[in-house]
Amino acid sequence: MSNMAKRPRVAIIGAGVVGLGIAWRLASRADVTIFERGKAGMGASHAAAGMLAACCEAEPGEEALVALGRVSQARWPAFAEELARASGIDVELRRDGTLVLALTADDRAELAHRLEFQRQNLDLPLEWLSAAATRAKEPHLAGKIAGSLFSPQDHQVDNRKLVQALRIAAESIGVAIYEQRPVKEISVQGRRANGVVLDDGTVAPADSVVLAAGAWSRTIGGLPPDRRPPVRPVKGQMLALRMDAAAPLLNHVLWAPGVYLVPRRDGRLIVGATVEEKGFDESITAGGMLTLLEAAWRAIPAVEDLPIEEIWVGHRPGSRDDAPILGRGPLESLFYATGHHRNGILLAPVTAEAMAKLILDDVIEPAIRPFGLDRFLASRAAE
Repeated sequence: MSNMAKRPRVAIIGAGVVGLGIAWRLASRADVTIFERGKAGMGASHAAAGMLAACCEAEPGEEALVALGRVSQARWPAFAEELARASGIDVELRRDGTLVLALTADDRAELAHRLEFQRQNLDLPLEWLSAAATRAKEPHLAGKIAGSLFSPQDHQVDNRKLVQALRIAAESIGVAIYEQRPVKEISVQGRRANGVVLDDGTVAPADSVVLAAGAWSRTIGGLPPDRRPPVRPVKGQMLALRMDAAAPLLNHVLWAPGVYLVPRRDGRLIVGATVEEKGFDESITAGGMLTLLEAAWRAIPAVEDLPIEEIWVGHRPGSRDDAPILGRGPLESLFYATGHHRNGILLAPVTAEAMAKLILDDVIEPAIRPFGLDRFLASRAAE
């Protein structure tokens, strides 16, 4: 009898950056299959803006999430380089930093209050810039501004190139990706997940199952309702404008009141995003576009002359506390990697690496320990 260990079979539900990233990290030691309800990478991963904002968004009560984001942020340069070697695609990690703009004195006071918490409680590398220093970085800003908060370590990547790169890298080492193959439920035998059942009734056996279906995670059957991950769709409308790539209006990621703007090297300017609790509604509304464009215009008046290149809707996977659900599921051999809300791109490296380590070696990285499903079960039991 051979002493060689059998390669485990892993079925992953969902082919966004989370599912693809985990598959890529698993494939050197496991036989990995991904089942995707639509086209790979065309959900929230496609709709995202690609911001790696672990610092400037930090708020009270999010200490563990900030720590997780900082761990992942530190891994991004090596992750991007390795992915470029594996796929041949540059995901365009830009290290220009992020500006959070204050247009008025009230904006400045609010940012100053947040900055005090971010520095004193979280020790984040943020600094306040005067109006003149802000304009030196971005000369096309509105004529009257109050300054900005600068986050030198909050960067960006091109999320759509990231999806392409992850798919190529994963498939190049044997990952099988099945598109337009929705999963109906997790196959259960006793207290163990032993595969997935597709909508057409096909059963795909597996030694481990990873639920990484983003906003659709709760729709996957096979578990009692209170053991399904509490993840809901959070609708976001977005658009892209076309700048002159040789003379862009903006070079840094910019957060302004009511909007964020993300410049790409090719001249696209991503403008986002609404936050709407409307289920899986996919309509693009006049109000949504008006809100974004007006907020963008208040920050950079010259955007009014830019052509609109694309408009779209995405559905962020929001958990009950808007933090990811990472770790073991309620069945043996079932794992959750979902609920990343606005942080799926930022958390891609740490999610992929930590989940692969957990699945293959039964080791829990300290950074993901606070984000298991049990935090919701415990809170429910206390009610």
